[in-house]
Amino acid sequence: MGKMDDTARPDVRDLVAETSPFPVIGIGASAGGLAAFEAFFAGMPSGPNPEVAFVLIQHLSPDHKTLLPEIIQRHTRMTVFQVVDGMRIEPGGVYIIPPNCEMTMRRGALQLTAPNATQGRRQPIDHFFRSLAAEQKERAIGIILSGTGSDGSLGIRAIKGQGGMVMAQDDASTEFEGMPRSAIATGLVDYEIPPVEMAPKLLDYVARIFGNAGTVDAEAENGEEGLRQLCTLLHSHTRHDFSLYKSKTLLRRAERRVAITHSKSLEAYIAFARRSPAELELLFQDFLIGVTNFFRDPEAFRSLETQAIPSLFADKAAGDSIRVWSAGCATGEEPYSLAILLFEHQETRNEHFHVQIFATDVDRRAIFTARAGLFPASIAADVTPERLARFFTLEPGGFEYRIQKTIRDMVVFSEHNLVRDPPFYNLDLISCRNLFIYLSASSQQKLMPLLHYSLRPGGVLYLGTSETVGESISLFSVENRKWKIYRRKPDVPGGRRVSFERFGTPLTPFSAPPRSEPEQAKARKRPTLRELTERALLNQIVPAGALVQGNGDILYLHGRTGQFLEPTPGEAGTNNILKMAREGLRRELTLALRQAAERNEIVRYPSLSVKTNGHFSPVSLTVSPLVIGPEAGQAAPVFLISLQDGPPAAPGEPHSAPHFAPSPAAHTELRIAELEQELRAKEDYLQASLEELEMANEELKSTNEEMQSGACQRL
Repeated sequence: MGKMDDTARPDVRDLVAETSPFPVIGIGASAGGLAAFEAFFAGMPSGPNPEVAFVLIQHLSPDHKTLLPEIIQRHTRMTVFQVVDGMRIEPGGVYIIPPNCEMTMRRGALQLTAPNATQGRRQPIDHFFRSLAAEQKERAIGIILSGTGSDGSLGIRAIKGQGGMVMAQDDASTEFEGMPRSAIATGLVDYEIPPVEMAPKLLDYVARIFGNAGTVDAEAENGEEGLRQLCTLLHSHTRHDFSLYKSKTLLRRAERRVAITHSKSLEAYIAFARRSPAELELLFQDFLIGVTNFFRDPEAFRSLETQAIPSLFADKAAGDSIRVWSAGCATGEEPYSLAILLFEHQETRNEHFHVQIFATDVDRRAIFTARAGLFPASIAADVTPERLARFFTLEPGGFEYRIQKTIRDMVVFSEHNLVRDPPFYNLDLISCRNLFIYLSASSQQKLMPLLHYSLRPGGVLYLGTSETVGESISLFSVENRKWKIYRRKPDVPGGRRVSFERFGTPLTPFSAPPRSEPEQAKARKRPTLRELTERALLNQIVPAGALVQGNGDILYLHGRTGQFLEPTPGEAGTNNILKMAREGLRRELTLALRQAAERNEIVRYPSLSVKTNGHFSPVSLTVSPLVIGPEAGQAAPVFLISLQDGPPAAPGEPHSAPHFAPSPAAHTELRIAELEQELRAKEDYLQASLEELEMANEELKSTNEEMQSGACQRL
């Protein structure tokens, strides 16, 4: 049906400013959403109406009038409206989408359109959240409440990409967990709480960020120094150099973390982050967030499809390689989009080429998601029905699409830092979209010669719509000025060349933050692993043992362990107890370590037969989870493995207690019990082996992609 008739209302341009100067909160829900909406507004603090606006988007029946406005009005002092096309948003108002409509926000007003049936499954929450993010930038806030499916997951990515904030309903309070779980699975949710607790935290966040020009802005004189300290902390934690990024962008995102953690100031937040590796990881994720989706900027992709991609094949013969690099690939939508275009063009030539796309990002979590190739059903808004049917498979339940194997196999994902790691070489196309907008001008100019070096003569550089090659225009010719498609020029004698001396080292020197006197004193008093191990072993009075991590890596050996362990053939330096265990010990040791980790309890095998010097000896094995405390500086769980000859004596029983021969009947029962125990142990071992094999296959696949990526960088 298209856009609704504009003649029944004044022109929106006469009514609104370019954007609303107050936060706008989009709240999305589906099944079970009514109770969640009621709980949200019931939790609103008393007092004057807040200087914010709420927009409610619920999956509604297209054939029935909704009573949602009347119901919500009973739970709030704010004025509740059912939206009409072109309605202007004002602070203190609650705006509810009408049935059988899609809604966007543009220039401070709400625009209604008829649903587009050609786009498949409707995703009204994603549709609105994306427009909200584009309109309100950091003033956009998204909330996902009860509902089935995955609507909203792509929308919150857009909101976080613009510096906004996101909440989701927790599992315990939701009637239908599909939508909240899908949102939480993105790793982008700032608060995971019941609806009744959301409003106070939301208004506190708004007051902190927007009430007094922002926490960080109010400390502008300290902001740059604080940001330098945060970059230093993140470099120590992740080895990633954020000093190359635009400081204003990073300060805004640091400001969000200050507000979300309820820190009193930037200095207080820095002190908190220094003590909390988990918070540093969250800050790292916030600094890296970018906006991505399939075929982003469709007209730009159409220009790439019609102009640039045919030229990549023009001088190639069947069987030749087409090499592409998608730098800053995030969760994989862009490289998969490129793979689809290349696959389609290859078909038009009725020839086979070896197409290989190297997709890289510094964010390990994003690479993990991209490798899985699983996306919410709301990608139907960006991918045509024909491509959805051909290149994606709808998962059981109908809420997710998986990329087809033919496309997945064209892409090699790997963790890679564009500003630190060596580049790929002899490429036909580099897609580096919306990465330079986060980097400083000096960093951009350092990287442009690198991209020129990576491309073969005549290769294509594809940038984002807000990016250009800047002062490096002498290295590239313009293929499409509007959609930022460039072509590599030949090397110019005496021109600027790439320096590779910096690869493998940070571009900016960093030093670890100085320790305070109390921290230095604590470090001096910190017990060593040897002291911890011997202390624990003395408590148990065992002659031999080891302190190991959950995967079996040895931290410390105690006593004469040669009877139980032996070096494995191969490279020297093997220090994994599971590989060193002698015959008769390895299987039970693997099971015991696994059970101790899963159950967090002591596991004993009192009578094992371990082969030593050609004969078997009785050995008693005990694996104990060990709590060593944070003062030891050991973050991962550790386990104490105790080994001794023969079955251990009972407490208080002398080691020389006499043994009596059992009767034949008792011997038979004992033998049956031993066989049953051995059978259970073998079943457990087989199950553990199968699970480890599946895990190893996944790790092997990831390692294979990393090796392919590394090998192609060296070509």
